[in-house]
Amino acid sequence: MGRRGRVVLEGRDTGTVVFPDADVKFFLDARLEVRARRRFEQERARSREISFEETLRETEERDRRDAERSASPLRQAEDAVYLDSSDLSVEQVVEHMLEIIRQRLSAEAPANREGEARTSG
Repeated sequence: MGRRGRVVLEGRDTGTVVFPDADVKFFLDARLEVRARRRFEQERARSREISFEETLRETEERDRRDAERSASPLRQAEDAVYLDSSDLSVEQVVEHMLEIIRQRLSAEAPANREGEARTSG
């Protein structure tokens, strides 16, 4: 998977462990309180009885575990674009990501064509 291109994957270690050579990588983040609020709303939509305070604690604990684990701790890949989504809608995040992808891929296209021309003759 991913060898033929045009694949979108998400995960906490996708850009550092699973696909470290991906053409475009993002490190999507948001303030702790915003992430907890989003999770809280997801849980309420699933009819889970949980308080915001408990969700905040769970989110904070997960952050700590992810950062401190010995196997592939959570970190931003050096070549990943950092994107803080705290004050953005899902649609705004996607549009911003698409713009960056378009820019990166269009910048690489001429170099790829030159390489193809050299290897095909």
